[in-house]
Amino acid sequence: MTTQASALTRIETPLTEMLGIRYPIIQAPMFLVSNVDMVVAASEAGAIGTFPALNYRPIEKYVEALKEMKKRTKKPIGLNIIVNKSNTRAKEDLKHALDAGVNLFITSLGSPKEVITEAHKNGAKVVCDVINLEHAKKVQDLGADGVIAVGAGAGGHAGPLSPIVLVNWLKHELDIPVIAAGGIANGATMASMLAVGAAGVSIGTRFIASTEARVEQAYKDAIVNSSPEDIVMTTRISGTPAAVIKTPYVERMGLDLPWYLKFAKDQKTLKKYVVPLIHYLGSKKLEEAATGPSWKTVWSAGQSVGLVEDILSCDQIIKNLVVEYEETLKNLPKVQ
Repeated sequence: MTTQASALTRIETPLTEMLGIRYPIIQAPMFLVSNVDMVVAASEAGAIGTFPALNYRPIEKYVEALKEMKKRTKKPIGLNIIVNKSNTRAKEDLKHALDAGVNLFITSLGSPKEVITEAHKNGAKVVCDVINLEHAKKVQDLGADGVIAVGAGAGGHAGPLSPIVLVNWLKHELDIPVIAAGGIANGATMASMLAVGAAGVSIGTRFIASTEARVEQAYKDAIVNSSPEDIVMTTRISGTPAAVIKTPYVERMGLDLPWYLKFAKDQKTLKKYVVPLIHYLGSKKLEEAATGPSWKTVWSAGQSVGLVEDILSCDQIIKNLVVEYEETLKNLPKVQ
């Protein structure tokens, strides 16, 4: 679907003011999906493009990617850093990103304290993935500039709470902006999140079905052809519940960790060794499925697959989001 151009030149929220962008849309950082072209296209279109640092290995390729992004766009860009002990590259990734002038850091799966401290020295902003109030308050106390409320229906590591409830709850309990993630793929779902108090939205799944995404065509087709009921939660990938498309391989593999890994993960003395191993094995499965023909089809995606009908450019996806958002507001029932 292609919509006509919107009359809106910007949608002002605390997120757009914080980052100096036109629209309160974060193109979410997606493992093995996000790339230079996607980041540049999203930022140039008025949103902010982001990517996981670990998408580029070895680190020399990561440094090259940062330089290329900053060369091709003067608009803000963002980076995701996993801040738990399984990511041995975190400090180095942070340093190179600060040197390159990254504007936004998204932290996940750990304490963002060091990222917040160092980013603020550079004038950069930090928002943290959270799935509950406890973690949200902790990162607020550490100085985070905002949180991304990852609700049920999100791709990847999704939380258990409805995004409508989670966003509104955090909005009332926190003093920093709340960005919604989970189940957002068009202007109507974006409007619903802003209506309950979100300062912006983080959208991932919709951008997998983009022309700039360099993933297997079968992966893009699966996004277009799947329904919300095709999304299942599995702990097999990282030990933490993650949303993937149900495929024959996923069904054969099962959704839970093998008993011996689960047992080892629960032991205090073994946990620090087992968790990185689980992450490594899971990331290899995802990489095989996303980047080349494989019968091991493990494709990360959220429930918003049911709202994705076509493969478009990142620029057109963002234009459609804005037009549909505007149309949704116009069509809301009026108070008589």
